[in-house]
Formats: sequence, C-alpha cells, structure tokens
Amino acid sequence: MKQIPKTAKQIIALFLVIALFAAFNLSMYMLLTGRLSNNFSDATQAKMIDVSKFLPHEDGSELAHIESSLKLTDNLPVLDGAAALVPVYASIIENVYPKGSVTYEGGTFSDDNYYGENFAEDSKMQYKNTVRGYQAIVDGTTDILFCAAPSAEQKQYAEEKGVELVYVPVGLEAFVFFVNENNPVDNLTTEQIRGIYSGKYTNWNQLGGPNRIINPVTRLEGSGSQSAMDAFMGDTAIAPKSPLAITGASIGFSFRYYMDGIVGNKAVKMLSLNGVYPSAENIQNGEYPIIAQFYAIYRADNENENIKVLIDWLLSDEGQEIIEKTGYVKINP
Repeated sequence: MKQIPKTAKQIIALFLVIALFAAFNLSMYMLLTGRLSNNFSDATQAKMIDVSKFLPHEDGSELAHIESSLKLTDNLPVLDGAAALVPVYASIIENVYPKGSVTYEGGTFSDDNYYGENFAEDSKMQYKNTVRGYQAIVDGTTDILFCAAPSAEQKQYAEEKGVELVYVPVGLEAFVFFVNENNPVDNLTTEQIRGIYSGKYTNWNQLGGPNRIINPVTRLEGSGSQSAMDAFMGDTAIAPKSPLAITGASIGFSFRYYMDGIVGNKAVKMLSLNGVYPSAENIQNGEYPIIAQFYAIYRADNENENIKVLIDWLLSDEGQEIIEKTGYVKINP
C-alpha cells in the first residue's frame, strides 16, 4: 500500500484543524453569538453624559438661556448633581453666575464611578453624580445638590453624620422603562413590570412578545435610577436573574429626559405604562403612573444666604422656564 507523503499528511492535518475550528465557530455563532446579535439587549448599554457639552459660559454649550433678573456676584453656592440634571444646574450657572466661576479641567471616564469629568476645587460647578454627590452635600463640599430622592443608605449616612438635609422639589420627571426598538412590546402595566423584576415573568412571550428570555437590568446601588426603582418595587423584592438572561432580550429603566434628551439612544424605545406614554404633557397632567420629583438639596445648617435666594428664584417663573427649557417639566403648573 502506497504511503501518504509526510508533507501531504501535514497539509491534511492542517485542513482538519481549520475545518474543526470553523465548525466550532459556526456552532458558537448558532448557539450564542447569532442569538445575542438579535437579542434586543443593547437597550441597556450604559451611556455616560459628556459633561464638556454642558459647560457654562463656553461657546457651543448645550444650555438653556433666559433673561434672568437674578445675577449673583459673590457667595456663589457650589452646585453639583446627578448626571441627568447636569443641564439644569449648568444652565442656572450660565444665567445667574458670572463668567470665571467655573473651571473645568477635563478628564476621561473610568469604570469605577469616578467619572473623570474633573472641575477645579474652587469651581462653583462640580460633577460627582448621585452616589458621591450625596456624600459631598453631607460632608459640606457642595452647597446645593440636584438629585432624585435619596436611597435608604444615603439617608442613613446623613443621620450618622448628624446632618439635616432640606429637600426642595424644583421639577418633575417620569421614571421610565425601555427596550430595544426591535422588541414588539410597546406597553406594560406597572404590575407586569414588578412581575418581571420579581421573577414572575421570565419570557417575553408571557407578555405578548417574542419567545425570548427577559433580561431585567438593574443599575448601580445608590444611583438615582436604582433608588427610584427600589421605591417603585416597594415591598416586592428584585429577584436574582437567570445566568441565561444574557442570551435574552433586556429591559432597563432610567429617567425620561436622560434617555430621550441627553444620551439620545435611537436604538431604544420607552414603554407606555398602563397605556400612557411618558410625554411631557402626561407628566404635567399626572396621567403617567410613575412621576418623580427632583430636588434642590442643601444642609439645614448651611449659612450661605444665597442658597435660599437661588432656590426661591428657581421656583419663580424664570427659574421654572429654565426647568422647561432643559427638557424637564416644571413643578408649578
């Protein structure tokens, strides 16, 4: 019997390895990659706000402008807040504070909740977001914090430090749920949402959608959106999700304007709840079922007299015009 030359054997072995590798990749694509590429799950990919687009007194900044009767020149309160509310407090500074009151030092985002949007220590605008922002207002390095309601842990931190915080509602916002634009589900009830996050519903076909596992995504503990979600769930616990959820179709939550006006992710859609879409009109008239107030928060013992001056102005017609022009809903009809 004629033997196969050594070189031919090597070529055959190489082709067998290539064929095996191709078969493995094909099977992985069929089992996982192909499924994930159409799983509607990019709906919840986090997008950070680019604070450099909202810098006061800078050309091209995306801020609201009004004819303000209030102009502060000294004892300027330091303003900080949640990512979703950067346009609000930056617009306040734009219209009320003098030029030179904000010093931005740039930076890059990181993965540990230290966002890299760095301001000089003496800058009257800061950006620590919700988690570090609540700590800053308690510790006294910020004068007014613009945020949603605090988490239980954030309230406890203030109590442990012996600090009384004053919460002044200054605007309204909708707490929304969103899915990928390709998900055919457009409306859920509030009870169905609670059922998703408590583990009662695990497949979209239980809710009139496709035969896909539901991937209920949560947010960073202590963030404004997660605290709002915990309040929405009430006594209903959020269940651990299946390890297979990553192969399914996700649902996420946030605040309306952060989704629609700031990150502007066209690949996702906000859901109607109980048949009501989270429009500004439905927030103002109270028809949308989950409406959240956001607050200007300060320490009760802060002696800077301009804190009250600024908040009183924010509740005036001029200040409420700022709220509306930044995409939110005014607290006063």
